[in-house]
Amino acid sequence: MSLRINDVAPDFTAETTQGTIHFHEWIGDNWAILFSHPKDFTPVCTTELGVVAALQGEFNKRGVKVLGLSVDAVGDHTRWASDIQDVGGHPVKYPLIGDPELKVAKLYDMLPASAGDTSVGRTPADNFPVRTVFVVGPDKRIKLTLAYPMATGRNFDEILRAIDSLQLTVKHKVSTPANWKQGDEIIISGAVSNEDADKLFPGYKTVKPYLRTAAQPK
Repeated sequence: MSLRINDVAPDFTAETTQGTIHFHEWIGDNWAILFSHPKDFTPVCTTELGVVAALQGEFNKRGVKVLGLSVDAVGDHTRWASDIQDVGGHPVKYPLIGDPELKVAKLYDMLPASAGDTSVGRTPADNFPVRTVFVVGPDKRIKLTLAYPMATGRNFDEILRAIDSLQLTVKHKVSTPANWKQGDEIIISGAVSNEDADKLFPGYKTVKPYLRTAAQPK
């Protein structure tokens, strides 16, 4: 099953470092980020989980729940969390899914059905596709996916920037241009007539007939 933007994020029940969760129920009316890892005690992933721990307040401000996944058992995650805090300087307060039977990794099309049904004996190289970020909206649909190779650490500032854009464009009839960040000008949706744009975005600029910009809505 290939997952695409706007597909319903597959629901699942899993054991985590904070108990059993039912994914859709756990999301509730919030946004969520699910980010995956090929193995515990791997160097790049250790730094990533530490950065997310440091950014927990930023995700909270945006109403985004954070959920990690690694292809190992919950008990391993608990021991790994100590290393993550040592390296990153912040405790891991978000749940980490234990996926020793590879069920969630397969459900989210990060491993093929032929991968077997146990993480035992598998190396990070065996699990290298389990390096994806999924941003899921309150409607339980996938809003964004990002996949990274094992040797390239994820940029969580970019992930926060993308979430800012997603949340803004859901609330207003706008898009965000390349390299947009909070406070920058936005692009007015093509579905908005010039007459309506005058009311909604007074003082907007017409760069091209198909490209109108304005200050970011409050």
